Amino acid sequence: MRRLDGKVALVTGGTNGIGAATVRRLASEGATVVFTGRKAEAARPIEAETGGIFVAHSIEDRAGWDQVVATIRDRCGRLDIAFANAGIEGGDTNIEGITPEAWDQIVEVNLTGPMLTAQHAIRLMRDNPGGSGGSIILNSSMNGILALAGNVGYSTTKGALRLLSKSIAMHCAVNGLNIRCNSIHPGVVETQLISDAIAGAPDPAAARALLEGLAPMKRMASVEEIAGLVAYLASDEAAFVTGSEYGIDGGSTAGMIAL
Repeated sequence: MRRLDGKVALVTGGTNGIGAATVRRLASEGATVVFTGRKAEAARPIEAETGGIFVAHSIEDRAGWDQVVATIRDRCGRLDIAFANAGIEGGDTNIEGITPEAWDQIVEVNLTGPMLTAQHAIRLMRDNPGGSGGSIILNSSMNGILALAGNVGYSTTKGALRLLSKSIAMHCAVNGLNIRCNSIHPGVVETQLISDAIAGAPDPAAARALLEGLAPMKRMASVEEIAGLVAYLASDEAAFVTGSEYGIDGGSTAGMIAL
């Protein structure tokens, strides 16, 4: 299906994992995709494959947003979709162990970055030819619903994205902007990073079984499955969907498995 013909999308953290899969999916459905990331060398094959437009940028870099916005305005003339995907876990630990420096960095990337993505997206979407409109999707996590003891920064910021999304949705709706905002909450996703970690474990089979066992469906999600949910929320099929949170975790947050 080409549900996104004529639309322009922005994907942050688009050079690997869920982000790269989403760039490919949105492009396959007809969108022109501008995507950001830190690694230009990883972006080149994605550009060649999808016709996407890469801008070297870290989501929390305030000044760098000017270049992202200018690229979208000058080369595309509109913005219809924004997927705030970029995020980090590095330096995280439990509440007793985390340093203020690590905390600040996680908050900058995982919370301030998506806020800036949405803020700049709304400014672009307000000016769309034919009137304001668009879809903003924030990539949270099942850990935004169920916290991890050893990842206090990640759990806190991903939880905050739930209400950031709802606040954005309410603002846009009450101001008649026709801009929707929703959050998605993936479970364990078999990205290349996860696959490499499994392969490098002392017992790869046990490591895989552990990760797959976290979901009642007894498997990990594929990056393509997450990209499919983003494509739906980006499309006009979801025109009445805003302020919602979508779990895509194989049932991990649905309840407790009976012993």
